[in-house]
Amino acid sequence: MAMDAAEIEHLIKAALPDATVEIRDLAGDGDHYAATVVSAAFKGKSRVQQHQMVYAALKGNMGGVLHALALQTSAPD
Repeated sequence: MAMDAAEIEHLIKAALPDATVEIRDLAGDGDHYAATVVSAAFKGKSRVQQHQMVYAALKGNMGGVLHALALQTSAPD
């Protein structure tokens, strides 16, 4: 069972309430997404730490119902 974009956005915003989240379905199969996430919580964190925060927000769904997620993360300017 695939995960839809709205659910991905909801999980990220639940963990990072200030985040601006943009989700794109890359293959049209509900299994391969790209996400751009901008949050003040990322300030001072490395790119790896930022991605870990997003993966944690997805509550273990990466590699399961969510097969692939290409991430771009940043803190607001």
